[in-house]
Amino acid sequence: MIDLRLLHTLRVLRSEGTVTATARALHLSPSAVSQQLRQLAQQTGAELLRPEGRVLRLTPAGRVLLRHADVLLAQWEQARAELSEQGNGTERTLRVEGFVTTMASLLAPMASELLRARPPVRVVIHEADTRLGYQRLLADQSDISVVTPHPDSPTADDPRFEQRPLMDDFLDLVVPAGHPLAGRGPVDLAAAAEEDWITPHHDQDRLIQALCAAAGFAPRRSHHSNEWPAVLSMIGHGLGVCLVPRLMSLDGFPQVVRVPVQGSPPPLRRVLTVVRRGSAGQAVVAAGLAALRARAEVLTQRAAGK
Repeated sequence: MIDLRLLHTLRVLRSEGTVTATARALHLSPSAVSQQLRQLAQQTGAELLRPEGRVLRLTPAGRVLLRHADVLLAQWEQARAELSEQGNGTERTLRVEGFVTTMASLLAPMASELLRARPPVRVVIHEADTRLGYQRLLADQSDISVVTPHPDSPTADDPRFEQRPLMDDFLDLVVPAGHPLAGRGPVDLAAAAEEDWITPHHDQDRLIQALCAAAGFAPRRSHHSNEWPAVLSMIGHGLGVCLVPRLMSLDGFPQVVRVPVQGSPPPLRRVLTVVRRGSAGQAVVAAGLAALRARAEVLTQRAAGK
């Protein structure tokens, strides 16, 4: 019999590429990962990996095994869901990942709601960017990840994950109070082509560059901060402008103004919930997904002015 834990390690290796990165993702030592991979090769009687420099490449046999591993581990997640229905319900902990602007607007309210449920669910929240969100989910260090997909993210049909749209988070041009664009109706993004830009953290910066390129210009990136409050403070002091998601509250920054950006559609980022394939039926995971959908609906209606 093949140990499912060894298949899990092989799947993480496929994602991470090296033994060192796999060990880091699984919180194991590199020697422990290497030993598990050797054990898996012995159990299958096949050469699964071939070294190419520091990277281990899958052999044809390794790709065959991984194709079946995706099915087996999804089935195991479904079994866990059915088993949870037979339990006494005492274990009610949900691990949730999310990027920074979901913390206050989505995840904290969801955690509070589930804590008041009967029986209560204890939610453990961890901040993670999109790449880390997928990584920690695959390594079974979280149960739900809230992400904004990138071009290099897992595809929608990736057999390891179930990915569902949660909401569209529109982006507004945020400018200093008194700016010529402040108080105007929807504007073309190109109206900010000659402005100084304040760039936020890497994920959002990549999106801004892509949106500006589509509008026909490259933003003049004058200042940078990974923290949204610092970005908003710099805008308020007249140092530049930025595209800011509506999930990011401007409360406490009266010196900045949102300006809607027109387009078909307007600039936005798609927000997804991601779980391991087969795990959505687990009671606490299902409760978390339902609470996130309900909260996202509230935010969507609020943004639409309903």
